[in-house]
Amino acid sequence: MAKPDDQAVSLHDLEKRFGDFIAVDRISLDVARGEIFGFLGPNGAGKSTTIRMLCGILPPSGGSGTVAGYDIVTQAESIKKNIGYMSQRFSLYEDLTVEENIDFYSGIYRLSPEKKGERKDWVIRMAGLEAHRTSPASVLSGGWKQRLALGCAILHEPPIVFLDEPTSGVDPASRRNFWDLIYRMAEQGTTVFVTTHYMDEAEYCDRLGLIYRGQLIALGTPAQLKTEFMTEEVIELRCPGAQDLMEEVEALEGVKHAALYGNGLHVVTRDGEKSLAAMEALLVGKGVATDRLEKIAPSLEDVFVSLIELRDRQESPQREFRR
Repeated sequence: MAKPDDQAVSLHDLEKRFGDFIAVDRISLDVARGEIFGFLGPNGAGKSTTIRMLCGILPPSGGSGTVAGYDIVTQAESIKKNIGYMSQRFSLYEDLTVEENIDFYSGIYRLSPEKKGERKDWVIRMAGLEAHRTSPASVLSGGWKQRLALGCAILHEPPIVFLDEPTSGVDPASRRNFWDLIYRMAEQGTTVFVTTHYMDEAEYCDRLGLIYRGQLIALGTPAQLKTEFMTEEVIELRCPGAQDLMEEVEALEGVKHAALYGNGLHVVTRDGEKSLAAMEALLVGKGVATDRLEKIAPSLEDVFVSLIELRDRQESPQREFRR
């Protein structure tokens, strides 16, 4: 466990209410300095509301916490000066060149003339934008725009940077390059707090937190989530027309749910051996030849779907009672 002064983010029972609606429900977690922490959850789960509180934009309704050593309740302005933030939408100025965008943000961060030139050169090198210094931002591809936006977010060398769906809508190669930049930042001691809905990106994080209906329902490394939080077994089925078999597979005894995964199905089951036999009998009866039918290690997507479904089942009686 990290010592308090080694924690970039430390939250205890953080809460945000909008009237009777609880958007963030008593979240507690610590993020170590230099860690890449992934914050995952479906739309409306409370990710953005949490980040807005951590960035000093939105006051919490309850609980306590610190970001970069500053209190989120009483020192919001200090937090804003000591973090970087990048949203999923390109937030820079399309009609300005790469250099002009960097100059503009240097002014916002009040960098000295000496520091301004040094940091501009560093950002351009870091992002690989040497050949685009005088290009208008409007002509850059999505991947180059994201690199420029990241560079502007960390011009002032903040100890922690918040990235909200930073690679949304960017092609896979550009996403991989963007994550190379994130790794380099973390190696130099910058803490990265990132939200993403890409499961392959979640694998790149040191630790992950899954938020659902405002609550943190799982916290750990990708390996821990797949081994300690997943109690069911997963079977992969690959065969012609797998999608058309999904309803019949889900109706088999012991099967909790099936989901499309590439050109096949991932089937979550309470008893892998029994479900394997039942699925094999179903396929033989239909005369369907399989490319693959076997138990596999769960993916993060399997884990998250199962955790969310478990939470829904646990809360269903309570919701019915409240009605």
